[in-house]
Amino acid sequence: MAEPKKPLRAISRPFVADGPSGVSIRDRLRGLTAQDEKVLRLVGGHMGRLATLDLKARCADGLEHSTDTWADRKRELTASSSSRWAGSVTSSTHDQWGLSRRAQHAHLQGLDAGIKTVRHRLSLPVGEKGSKRAPGGYRSKHEWFVKSRRLAVLEKRRSVVAADRERGKVSVVRGGRKLANTRHNLAAAALNETRWRERWEAARWFLSADGESGKRCGNETIRITPDGEISIKLPVPLAELANAKHGRYVLAAKAVFPYRGQEWRDRIEANRAVAYRVHLDTASGRWYVDASWTRKALPAVPLDTLRAQGVVGVDTNADHLAAWLLDEHGNPVGEPRRFDYDLSGTADHRDAQLRHALTRLLHWAKTTGVQAIAIEDLDFTDSKTREKHGRKKSFRQLISGIPTGKLRARLLSMCAETGLGVIAVDPAYTSMWGAQHWQKPLTTTRRKTSRHAAASVAIGRRSLGHPIRRRTAPPRQHQSDARGHRTAQARPGDRGREGNRPRVPGPRTRSDGAERGRNAVDQNAQDRSGRSAERGFWRQDSPPLSL
Repeated sequence: MAEPKKPLRAISRPFVADGPSGVSIRDRLRGLTAQDEKVLRLVGGHMGRLATLDLKARCADGLEHSTDTWADRKRELTASSSSRWAGSVTSSTHDQWGLSRRAQHAHLQGLDAGIKTVRHRLSLPVGEKGSKRAPGGYRSKHEWFVKSRRLAVLEKRRSVVAADRERGKVSVVRGGRKLANTRHNLAAAALNETRWRERWEAARWFLSADGESGKRCGNETIRITPDGEISIKLPVPLAELANAKHGRYVLAAKAVFPYRGQEWRDRIEANRAVAYRVHLDTASGRWYVDASWTRKALPAVPLDTLRAQGVVGVDTNADHLAAWLLDEHGNPVGEPRRFDYDLSGTADHRDAQLRHALTRLLHWAKTTGVQAIAIEDLDFTDSKTREKHGRKKSFRQLISGIPTGKLRARLLSMCAETGLGVIAVDPAYTSMWGAQHWQKPLTTTRRKTSRHAAASVAIGRRSLGHPIRRRTAPPRQHQSDARGHRTAQARPGDRGREGNRPRVPGPRTRSDGAERGRNAVDQNAQDRSGRSAERGFWRQDSPPLSL
């Protein structure tokens, strides 16, 4: 028996994605003396220990945290540092606890998805084949038994995580869990204990200061003047190391900020808030300073305005971006474009590859004259578990390799600088319907259209408010009444306009009436030559004698 068709899920409307909320720039600290590095290490280590104690206290509070407990923690830290240092530490601790809490919720959702899939596959007979929409049973009795044990492990793990979440308990490591686990396998990381210890201590330092509007240069703790002079307000136990007034230490290095330097200079000259973070790259031995601030909310551009000049539809893949220009009517214009990147190697290499691909995409989009880029609102959180895809390890790696979150953040920030908008669309059925309706029509003898390029057309049409499917071709001149373009096209407000057009019941020719549609395919029910409905040879009857 054929499997019943699964109803199409509702397609969300496209929307204009919000731009970035802040700006961060970086500059290298050149010309630091030995005394400068010593002071930075001492301040970072001292404030790092205070941050560790504050994080421990925050985790102990759990769900009982309140503004009063926050004020008590800040009051205790002030005695060992300063009120501004204490405010930065408690604010950072609160953000770190909240991030761990959200990660715990995502982990719980992943466990629920895995348990549901394993239970479904265990309920099926061994060896039963799956479908495109649901996995089948396990291949052997041994695999069924192993997965039953796996189900017990997942359920136990979920109960522990759920209990921790109810109590407000989170797992967080200052310095990073990945670096902490590296300590147990130094040979694989090509490190020795000394080098690992340097990285571990540098990752746990705290040399960050929140900005303050109305204060001199926008920050009283770490102050950078327009000419690049850097001074740090030393904590109370390290006040004897000061080389300037009011317990401040002035570094020999100067901050220049070649990128966005004028924007940063305008802010500090107006005494607007700027946050700073000083950190050490232990691999190269270089010190850096990061400046960040909240940017003014950009005016919201209406969706119709962004659609006026057409869009560039972009399909995100594991190794490239497929893009195609569409006019305001949803028609592909010109040739498809492909922007490759390589996401292997270190994190810095992957980030550089992604930025380079997006830079080429945006430069090309600016030359086309469009005002927006259409991209799928992707999220593969529930699709990367081994319980869902079984032995398809390569497919799971393919999904994990698609940089959904990082690409979205990079694209939003870079589009804000180039003056382009971002239209996010529902990713449902874009690849399938793009290949079904657009891959073959766009393929010519000189151009081979890929499935990803066809998907970019589908994404662009959905962002413009058009259905993905193409208009049906008109009938031939001798088969029609020649009174216009007889196409069947759904209106923008029709329900189900994204789906395939159902087969209309009834006659397939206009010569047959609607009441005879049930016999349109039954040749025997019609008066045709050689059919059982024929009543023998025709002959004329004799005229009546009365005539």
